[in-house]
Amino acid sequence: MKVLGITGGVGSGKSQVLEWLEIEYGATIVQLDEVAKRLQKSGEDCFNQIVKCFGAGVVGADGELDRAKLGQVVFTDQEKLQTLNAIVHPAVKRWVEEDIAAKRQEKESLYVIEAALLPGNGYEQICDEMWYIYAKRAVREERLLVSRGYTRERTERMMASQPDEETFRRTCQVVIDNSGTLEETKRQIADVLGSVRK
Repeated sequence: MKVLGITGGVGSGKSQVLEWLEIEYGATIVQLDEVAKRLQKSGEDCFNQIVKCFGAGVVGADGELDRAKLGQVVFTDQEKLQTLNAIVHPAVKRWVEEDIAAKRQEKESLYVIEAALLPGNGYEQICDEMWYIYAKRAVREERLLVSRGYTRERTERMMASQPDEETFRRTCQVVIDNSGTLEETKRQIADVLGSVRK
């Protein structure tokens, strides 16, 4: 089983690439953000640790974490953000490692991990190959403004908060240029993956 790491800045079109890998190559797709959300549900170990560290004030009326409140607590305080990350990141990584082992047993052929902040979080050791989904800045901005309806200010703020292009290129072995048409992107994927099929 080949394990791919897919990363790239906001608006680069990672979702489109993931969808194609699932449809055409039968890939198991794992988005780290989604795993983290699942592991922070009420009753999970991460949830209990977060409430213990940050207090009951971060729990909403529904008994689940109130992400807005938690965000207010951690994003103005670097130390608290590090505490949160120290709870969540190792748990997510453990879950992924266990899932990879299970999928290997099931004889899956392609396993894809996606996260915008994949570089530098230790996934280089888990993945056989890291892909950087690249798109020109103007293309990314247009996608965020049009498809997501973001303001230009929000778009620029989000882009500024992410790793720069050099960091992605340094960490990843493969660059997929997703600035053009989907057909062009599909051709690049086929060139890289070759015989990997569902």
